[in-house]
Amino acid sequence: MNILFRYLARDLVGSIVITGLALLGLFSFFDFINELSDNRPPAYTSTLAILYVTLNSPGRLYELLPLAVIIGALFTWNRLALSSEFSVMRSGGLPTGRMAWWMLVLGAGIGLAALLFGEYVTPNAERLASQIKLRATSGVVAHEFQTGMWAKDKQTFINIRDMRADATLQDVRLYSFDAEFRLLSMRRAESARWEGGHWRLQGLTETRINEQGTQTSRLPDQQWDSAVTPDLLELLMVKPESMSIAALYSYKKHLESNRQDAKRYTIALWNKLVYPVAMPVMLLLALSFAFRPPRSGEAGGRLLTGVMLGLGFHLSSRMMSQMTLLQDWPTGVAAVTPTLLFALAAVGGLWMVDRR
Repeated sequence: MNILFRYLARDLVGSIVITGLALLGLFSFFDFINELSDNRPPAYTSTLAILYVTLNSPGRLYELLPLAVIIGALFTWNRLALSSEFSVMRSGGLPTGRMAWWMLVLGAGIGLAALLFGEYVTPNAERLASQIKLRATSGVVAHEFQTGMWAKDKQTFINIRDMRADATLQDVRLYSFDAEFRLLSMRRAESARWEGGHWRLQGLTETRINEQGTQTSRLPDQQWDSAVTPDLLELLMVKPESMSIAALYSYKKHLESNRQDAKRYTIALWNKLVYPVAMPVMLLLALSFAFRPPRSGEAGGRLLTGVMLGLGFHLSSRMMSQMTLLQDWPTGVAAVTPTLLFALAAVGGLWMVDRR
């Protein structure tokens, strides 16, 4: 790449970083205000609320990145237009196609960085944030429903009422079924600890069901081997949209192998895979606005357009995900459609300005 590309890339990345930090600060402030509700427990102090919001900042930045990319790019192109640098570039013979290619290359780099950030930083930070908040508010790390956390492993349905910070399970119930899903037995353990690659059930009571009736007995502590491991349970603490690709794929396979609905996790996996493509699309959209002459005095309008386009992309992606869940559409539609529509708009905009 030549000197001009490096010059544009430095300006664009700088503007995107500043815009991203400004948006992150604004949204983090609102998140902090939301955490300081009147009904929060005394143990959840303002310091813990700040720590919680800070640990959630990587995930918030990951969500806001497409918006930051288009606003930062529009700001850069507007500055270059006002200083006549863009006109000099065009007069020097810089074609639209080459600028579009540069935006694709730069956007691919930003998208790859975002993918790695969302894969290795965001899930761990949000999991730690959840642990800190839940430990301060209730002492429980995971509590998915009013009846506890439910899972299925082969022919056994598992109900876990509470999961503590040290991965100790409280009030575990195991419902075993035969191949025709007739209930065979129900085991209830007061607690379960992960030891040496398996669970150790403590305070165990078993109720067996047969043709003669039911029989309840008290059993000594025993080993329980299950595919439901502490690592798998910890995945439930992070919403699917914030999981890593590897975690999403693993949990999706676990649900499918146990004949459970994995659609939400499949949609989230598609979104993760398509997400990096949004960065070059946002840069191409911003480039299509750069060809307006600086005397038009529409700098504020361009930035407002950038905000509306970025928010439109974010909201349309979420809306498509929800519609896919409700209408049973193909899972790839939710992720691909918004990106494809905005990509067509960017290509159409560049084609129109290139014809002038």
